[in-house]
Amino acid sequence: MNERASGSAASAHEGTTVQWLYAPGAKVVPRSVKGTFATWRWVFVWLTQLVFYGVPWLQWGQRQAVSFDLEARRFYLGPLVLYPQDFIYLTGLLIASALSLFLFTTVAGRQWCGYACPQSVYSEMFMWIERRMEGDRAARLRLDGSAWNTEKLARKGAKHAAWLLLAAWTGFTFVGYFTPIRDLAAEVRLGALGPWEIFWIGLYSLATWGNAGFLREQVCKYMCPYARFQSAMFDKDTLIVTYDAARGEPRGPRSPKLPLADTGKGACVDCGLCVQVCPTGIDIRKGLQYECISCAGCVDVCNSVMEKFGYPRGLVRYATANALEKGWTPAQIWQRVLRPRVLIYTTLLGLVIVSLAIGLALRAPFKLDVVRDRGSLARLAEGGQIENVYRLQVMNATEQPQRYELQASGLAGLQIGLDGPIEVGAAGSRWVPVRLRVAGDTPPGAYPVEFVLSQSAQAHRVAERAVFIVPE
Repeated sequence: MNERASGSAASAHEGTTVQWLYAPGAKVVPRSVKGTFATWRWVFVWLTQLVFYGVPWLQWGQRQAVSFDLEARRFYLGPLVLYPQDFIYLTGLLIASALSLFLFTTVAGRQWCGYACPQSVYSEMFMWIERRMEGDRAARLRLDGSAWNTEKLARKGAKHAAWLLLAAWTGFTFVGYFTPIRDLAAEVRLGALGPWEIFWIGLYSLATWGNAGFLREQVCKYMCPYARFQSAMFDKDTLIVTYDAARGEPRGPRSPKLPLADTGKGACVDCGLCVQVCPTGIDIRKGLQYECISCAGCVDVCNSVMEKFGYPRGLVRYATANALEKGWTPAQIWQRVLRPRVLIYTTLLGLVIVSLAIGLALRAPFKLDVVRDRGSLARLAEGGQIENVYRLQVMNATEQPQRYELQASGLAGLQIGLDGPIEVGAAGSRWVPVRLRVAGDTPPGAYPVEFVLSQSAQAHRVAERAVFIVPE
C-alpha cells in the first residue's frame, strides 16, 4: 500500500515536472507593418518566387532549360548537360554557397533568413493570405477567441483553401524540376499522374502548408540549425537589428504633445508594437537573441511611432555592437566591414568561384567510364593471343549526335578490337564492348593500360585507366 502511494506520488511529481518542462508557448500572431524594410521583403518575395515558379517553364531548344532527369541520370542547366560523374561541380557549388552564407552573415547578420529564406518567404505569403481572409492581428485574435459559427467557419475555410491551393502549386512546381513540367501539366489535366508524381506533389504540398501555415517561427527557432551556429559567425562589427537602450530607457507611455525633454523618460514609449510585428515573437529591447531573423519589421514600426511623436528615427535600427557602444556613424560602421575574417571568407569564396568557372569552361563535352567484364577476366583468343574484355560507357554531354575515336596504350603490341568509330546520340550515353589483345608470350601479371577517347572535330581528349591481366 505504501509502495503504491509512493509510486502515485512520484508519478504525480513526475507529471508535474514534464508539464512544466514542455509547457506550450503562446501563439505568435504578427501584426502587419509598412515601411522601407517591409517593402524590400516583398521585393525579395517576388524575385525568389518568379525564379522558382518561372524557371521550369523556360525552354532551351527542344527541352526544358533547367531539369533534373533522375531516371536518365542527366541534369540540364541551360546549355550544360551534366552527369553524375560531374558531382564535383555540385560540390563546388555547395562550398561556394556555404562560404557566401558565412561571408554575408559575418557582415550583415541573418538577413538571408529575413528576406530570402524559403521558410520566411512562404510564411510571408501565407500571412498575407491570412490577413486578407481574417483581418489584421486584432481581428484574428478576436476570431480565434470566438465560438465556432458560420462566419468563423467560412473565414477559416477560405484561408485554408487558399493555403492549400498555393501549397499544391508549389508542390507541382517542385516536381516540375524533375519531371518536365509541361508533360506534368498535361498529366494533371488528363488525370494521368503516376504514383510517384502524386506522392511527391502531395508531400511537398503538405510540407509547405504545414511549415508556412502552422509551424512558422517554430522552424526558425527550433528546427533550423542556422539559428544555433550563427553566433560563431557574429562579432562586434556584424550588422544586426539593435535597440538603442541608452536613448530609449527609461521607457514609458506619454502624451505625443509633450516634449521629450519634459517627460523624464527615454524615447521608447513602451507601445509594444515592436513585439507585435515580430514574426518570431521576441522583444528586441531585451538585446540580441538567436530567434531574431533580421527582418527589420520592428525597425519599420518603431520608426513610424517615432515620427508620430516627433522623435528622431532609429531607436531600433541596423547597427553593430561596437557602433552602439562607441556612438559610431554609418561611415565608421562601413570602415569596419573589411576586417580580417571578412577578407578571408571573400578570398576563399573567390577562389572557389574562379575554380568552378575554369572547371566548367575546360570541361570535356564527353565522358568515358571503363568497367571490366567480370564474367571473363582473361581468355585465350585466336592465334594464341591473350584477350581481356571491357565495357566502356561513352557519354555525350552535347545536344548533337557525335562520333568518337577510341585508342588504347600501355602494353607492347596491344591491339584493340572495335568495329569502327563510336556514335552516340544527342545528350545520350552508350555501353560499348571492347576487346584488348596482346601476344601469347607476354609474361604473366597485371599491366596498367589506358583508354583514350577523342573527337576529330575537337581538341578534347578523355583518358581512363584500366588493368590488363595476363594469367599464369
